[in-house]
Amino acid sequence: MSQFKQHILKACIAILEDKIQSLNLIMQEVTNSANNETKSSAGDKHETARAMMQLEQEKLSKQIADLAEQKNEFDKIDFSISSQKIIQGSLIETNKGYFLIATSLGKIAIKDKTVFIISSKSPLAITFNGKQINEMVMFNGVEYVILNVN
Repeated sequence: MSQFKQHILKACIAILEDKIQSLNLIMQEVTNSANNETKSSAGDKHETARAMMQLEQEKLSKQIADLAEQKNEFDKIDFSISSQKIIQGSLIETNKGYFLIATSLGKIAIKDKTVFIISSKSPLAITFNGKQINEMVMFNGVEYVILNVN
């Protein structure tokens, strides 16, 4: 596995862990606010505020669970497999940039290079799947030439 790919993987793990940690902190703040909310003379406003905080907690819980699942799926990928064909875990160098087939994290910058971290279930990853070096792929009117697979 190349050093470049190792840097990308470390960055992905850091991004996922940072997102989870940030959401946990927000959840803690919302929970503390809900617990510290005191009953005021305007009871309806209090009940509305508590209901809003409850909805926010539920939304945050779902986001945290989704991110934890995303990180779990990322951790299960064997990025060390060396294959001539593009598979899950492949780092692809194309004429349009770098793509890592892993999980949906979007665009990141590593060593002055832009890398798109895309889910193996994404339409582009499905289009790349099974292709090899020097093959060309058309996706949404864009021609991608595969220069390297790592």
